[in-house]
Amino acid sequence: MRPLRILTWHIHGSYLYYLTQAPHEFYLPVKPGRPEGYGGRAGDFRWGDNVHDVPAQEVRNLQFDAVLFQSRRNYLEDQFEILSPEQRRLPRLYLEHDPPRETPTDTRHPVDDPEMLLVHVTPFNDLMWDSGRTPTRVIEHGVTDPGIPWTGEKARGLTVVNGLKSRGRRLGADVFGRVRAEVPLDLVGMQSEEMGGLGAVPLADLPAFSAPYRFFFNPIRYTSLGLAVCEAMMLGMPVLGLATTEMATAVQNGVNGYVDTDVRRLTERMQGLLEDPDEARRLSVGAREVARERFSIERFARDWDAAFREVAGRGVLVGGRA
Repeated sequence: MRPLRILTWHIHGSYLYYLTQAPHEFYLPVKPGRPEGYGGRAGDFRWGDNVHDVPAQEVRNLQFDAVLFQSRRNYLEDQFEILSPEQRRLPRLYLEHDPPRETPTDTRHPVDDPEMLLVHVTPFNDLMWDSGRTPTRVIEHGVTDPGIPWTGEKARGLTVVNGLKSRGRRLGADVFGRVRAEVPLDLVGMQSEEMGGLGAVPLADLPAFSAPYRFFFNPIRYTSLGLAVCEAMMLGMPVLGLATTEMATAVQNGVNGYVDTDVRRLTERMQGLLEDPDEARRLSVGAREVARERFSIERFARDWDAAFREVAGRGVLVGGRA
């Protein structure tokens, strides 16, 4: 079967990088200055030859098999700006990255279309959104195996969150500050310097940077399961975090880390791992096993391949020249 031609936008760089491991051709609209959603092959990612930048004004002249929306703006605004009327009738998917923000249980999804496929990245998100008439499917995260071992000799924890200070309580800025007052923790990510962090680390360099840390701490209260959590587990890092959203199923207490809704108990677990490297090594084995079983890039690519082919099979290729 030939690769499909998928139009999508650059919304979350790390997720887009892993998505493009699926065996298809991905076309990313680009605008001058690369504003939000139009960054194309931007960032410190090793983009494959199957990822193509396309000037936004040229999109309507190209042929695609399907369109993948990744944000409300893509769906409510961008498609009417850059797609032709024929392209707007192409087979369509919407990738929902987040749980509902307005209310956790009663928010209607902006897509209400029985002809589209709404893809959620966690079972928790699928549970919480009111998806109306739109059929849904869960495709859980997939991350590449870094191929280097976790060592854990550094008696410190690591947190990886972009823009933690500006994103506040939802992403646990206060929780991070509270824990850091009692446990040695380093923070990395974009704008992490604003909270005394170490700055951004390119995705390709993150495994080697993370490997010496004793554990990974995820302070986030309410969002999707972070890719950084999956990446840490694939490396073999014990993971600690709040027992909310999909974290409650991704981390099994005493197997690959610890989750709790009591920050004091989590702090005690961290202090225990700093004092007991052997316990951290035991949890490391569990982290690798869970990651390989649940978050392998091979499973992820197969799931997306199946979704794209199923949806594209409902329609025909339309548009302008190839």
